[in-house]
Formats: sequence, structure tokens, C-alpha cells
Amino acid sequence: MALSRRRFLQTTAVVSAAVALPARWASSAAGPAAATKGPKKAVLISMLPKDEPYADRFRRAVDAGFAGIEMQTMTEPRDADAVREAAEKTGLRIHSVMNSDHWKFPLSSPDPEVVGKSLSGMETSLRNAKLWGADAVLLVPAVVSPETSYQDAWTRSQKVIRERILPLARELGVIVAVEEVWNKFLLSPLEFARYVDEIGSPSLRAYCDVGNVVFYGYPQDWIRTLGPRIAKVHLKDFKLDRPAGKFNWVNLGEGDIDWIEVRKAFAEVGYEGWITTELSAPAGGGDAAYLKDVSARVDRFLAGQKPVA
Repeated sequence: MALSRRRFLQTTAVVSAAVALPARWASSAAGPAAATKGPKKAVLISMLPKDEPYADRFRRAVDAGFAGIEMQTMTEPRDADAVREAAEKTGLRIHSVMNSDHWKFPLSSPDPEVVGKSLSGMETSLRNAKLWGADAVLLVPAVVSPETSYQDAWTRSQKVIRERILPLARELGVIVAVEEVWNKFLLSPLEFARYVDEIGSPSLRAYCDVGNVVFYGYPQDWIRTLGPRIAKVHLKDFKLDRPAGKFNWVNLGEGDIDWIEVRKAFAEVGYEGWITTELSAPAGGGDAAYLKDVSARVDRFLAGQKPVA
């Protein structure tokens, strides 16, 4: 997207102002766990055994060394209450909710009915977060497609987020964390930073996925550019075959990411929030040995070492 000189200078000023205020941004999304120094380990609910009660799943996560979990949107009140009770019983902190309807029903759609369904899903996610004590909801802000241009995705999604999502997020005290997920949108760290800064609300932040961005650059660069805008982090790893345009999901430390540089970048920007492993677990969910191994890999990463011993 071409920028005029005036627009470039305006954007630069906004970015500079945001970088100068990391304490304000950090305090808005840190939540109750902020008293703990350093990044905190979490696991995605889909990595846990799927055929066990939530309390048993959560206990497995705690036993493996995880302090938190990221849940997915739940529409049934009974299930949502069971999740809350499991968290209270096991002490596992639900720190984030992964919204479920933003891909099927993108906010950037030209169809008001589709946008309405997306908004309904986001409202459910935000209310889940409030019920569970989570401080953020992950949102894919837009999807570029043959029917939706990049410019339309940008302007439509920002308008809906400002006018329809952020008022409820502020009311509930929950951060909206937008993520790049191969949606043909926000394809550089500079664009990502500009998108967040243009909305200009402490209730709108960035969800930094270390794995997703390897197709467009280097995660350490994205981390340093996004800096204090980062509210949450996903950890995943890929083995890339760039000539063929293919990739394979692999465990942390077995792919092409320079984890030592990534850890340095997080330290440089002062990130001390939650980091959630988002890996392709064995069918049916990971057992105790798998989860403990993943947890140990995260520990080595946090210590500034390669995840694989």
C-alpha cells in the first residue's frame, strides 16, 4: 500500500508515541498474573486430551508445568461453567480465548449478515473471557479474498472493530488481540503496527504468532517492530520447503525458527506476558510425556537456549 510523505510521517509519529509508552500498554493487558516476573507458560486447549473432563485435562497441564491455558469460544453456558469450575479447582489460569467465527464469517465481508454472525461470535468470546477471568480474545481482523480487496479488508475491519467490538471489550475489561494467520492480510510488521496504531485504543493490541510470520520474514523482526503492542504470544515451529512452497508442523526447536534470536527480541522489548504453545499434538491430544516434553522445550527457550536439548 503506497503512502504519501505526509501519511508516512503521521504513521511514524504514531509508532514513536506508542513505543514511548510501553508501561501504559503493558498494564492494560497484563491482568492478575502481571506480578510474576518474566513470560508465563500456557498451552492451547486443543493440545490436551479431548475425551477427559475439563478438570482432568487442566490437571494434566498443571502437572506438565504450564501455568495457563488458552480456551476456544464456547456457546453452551453449561460447558462454559464447567471450564470455569475446572480452572478454579486446578489453579490453571485461563488467560485468553481464541475466537472461533472470524474465519467462516470475516468482519471484512461485504455482506452485513456475515458481519453480524462474526460480531455475535466475538461477543460470545468476550463474555467467555469475562466469565473465565481471561484478559484477551484473539481476533483474526479480516480476510482478503477475490471478493474483498486489501483496502476494503483494512477499512471495513477497522470500522467494525472501533464501532461494534471495542465498546463491549472496554465494558468487560478485555483486550482484543488481532493476529496474522495466513489470511493474506497484515503481511509485514510495519503494516501490523500501523493497523493497531490507527485504531488507537489500548483495548486493541497485537497477538504475535512466532510461527505464522516465517513465510513473510523473521519473527525476531516482527517482535522488535511490534514491541509494546504485543499482548499475547503463540509459539509454533515449521520446517519449510521454500522452493516447493510447502511446510510441515514440527515440535519446538525442530524447524527453521532461530529461537535464540526470538528470545533475545522478546527480552529487548520487555515482553513478560503469556506465551501459549500452539502445536499439532498427537491425535486425541497429548499424553503426560508429550506435554512434559513440550513444557521442557519452552523452559529452555525462556532460558535463552535452543528448545531441543
